[in-house]
Amino acid sequence: MQPDRLSVAAAAILSNARQRNVVGEFRYAGAVTPAETHALMQEPGVKLIDVRSRAESVWVGRIPGSHLVSWSRFNESGLVRNPDFIAELKAIAQPDDVLLMLCRSAKRSKPAAQAAVEAGFANSFDILEGFEGDPDEHGRRNTREGWRFRDLPWRLEP
Repeated sequence: MQPDRLSVAAAAILSNARQRNVVGEFRYAGAVTPAETHALMQEPGVKLIDVRSRAESVWVGRIPGSHLVSWSRFNESGLVRNPDFIAELKAIAQPDDVLLMLCRSAKRSKPAAQAAVEAGFANSFDILEGFEGDPDEHGRRNTREGWRFRDLPWRLEP
């Protein structure tokens, strides 16, 4: 990423996000909160990549300005990784772009961010909490965390 392309505030957000980098199973640039993501989306060269399925974005909602690049797809054998994920990323992003990966609850976004880093998108970040967050004790989402719970902009697809 070109340092002169980002504001001082955005550079500070990404610096903090890099400190949240996961130490376990997945390796990616770092992790941002939903609020940080919303702020970063105003910057040039920053793209929110929604790795959920098309059906999820239609039925549950979508963030304006996001790019849908599904991490997995359904086929006759069930849910499988999208073999075109990296090719679809390359069609909408440049290697020095900041990519912010979002899924339902921040489970698919982590391996998606790692795959993007491995494919040359070094500035690929996970979005903590996801769009709906983890379920509460009653199995309901959007009750304690996530993009929608934080009351950030989203809409249902027409």
